Amino acid sequence: MHDCLIMGGGVIGLSIAYELATHGLQVQVIDKSEMGREASWAGAGILPPANLQTAVDPIDRLRGLSHPLHAQWARQLAEETGIDNGYHECGGIYLARQQGEAASLQAFAQWLQEDKIDVLPLSTQDLVDQEPALQETAITGSIKAAYLVPGESQCRNPDHLKALVQACRQRNVLLSENVAAHAFNLRDNQIDSVATSAGELQAGSYCITSGSWSGQLLEQLNVPTGILPVRGQMILYRCPERLLTHIINEGTRYLVPRHDGRLLVGSCEEEVGFDKSTTAEMLAELTALAESLVPQLRSATVERSWAGLRPGSFDGFPYLGPIPGLERAFVAAGHFRSGLHLSTGTAVTMGQLIRGLEPVINLDAFRVGRG
Repeated sequence: MHDCLIMGGGVIGLSIAYELATHGLQVQVIDKSEMGREASWAGAGILPPANLQTAVDPIDRLRGLSHPLHAQWARQLAEETGIDNGYHECGGIYLARQQGEAASLQAFAQWLQEDKIDVLPLSTQDLVDQEPALQETAITGSIKAAYLVPGESQCRNPDHLKALVQACRQRNVLLSENVAAHAFNLRDNQIDSVATSAGELQAGSYCITSGSWSGQLLEQLNVPTGILPVRGQMILYRCPERLLTHIINEGTRYLVPRHDGRLLVGSCEEEVGFDKSTTAEMLAELTALAESLVPQLRSATVERSWAGLRPGSFDGFPYLGPIPGLERAFVAAGHFRSGLHLSTGTAVTMGQLIRGLEPVINLDAFRVGRG
């Protein structure tokens, strides 16, 4: 019998498994399909800077814990597996093309300054110096505000997940693909076993990390949550040369340049249930956004498009902690657009909880069953 059974093999489940195995626990991860092929794979890998020392808000403290761990984990995973997850501190540029958006961006920049995170205002010439590909847009005067956040980083989601899977296997984590959790068998105030498509599974403790599907599992335990799937659509351009060096952010949308010349464009927030299809309308919006900022993309090739289902929550906070009324049962789900970014801090804190230790940051604000 394993020390912990993790239900969900996305970036959260795999990161917790990796952390637990690092501390000597025997772990099994099950997933209804392939490991890391849902929202974790579909994301852009943007890692905005955060500062644990100045953060007050609980979600900012979780970000502050998570952010510096990404550089550490990237090095560690590369050393252990030989897989480069594409982590690098490329910096991010934040733009606004409407006056109202400019005011919001100014407030955002002030918040970063108060948290002692480097942020620099950019004039039109500064912007062009940083990103020559934006010159045609910048000289029209349409950009009302621009800021550089040097500490923004990125990694490539598929490569990060590939490294996590390999590292977990090397640490003897049992990864069981195409195994769906169906029901829980309870005894007194404990989960005695989990009924799965591969039969009954038992463990010393249990952790639900099933992303958008976590709410369905928790309903069986009479635990209400606000977890719901929120679709995001993405486009990947293949360019003959690298057009940008920074992540470009405009509101909730972004352009993420990769070293190989590819450029990722996203995203959107659509409540359409468990529908992972793309739509011509949204892909057209994303194409228009990208090509209005970087006109050179009009002659680039759209290599592919896809959609993923992010696990949203009613208050924007993930659910992290023990399941009410049950011993040795936990949840880590509902990270919405920040699953990869928060995965390292989530792994550390949930790993401590599962091992019976006090988490390094207070998780009360993320408690399961909150109203």
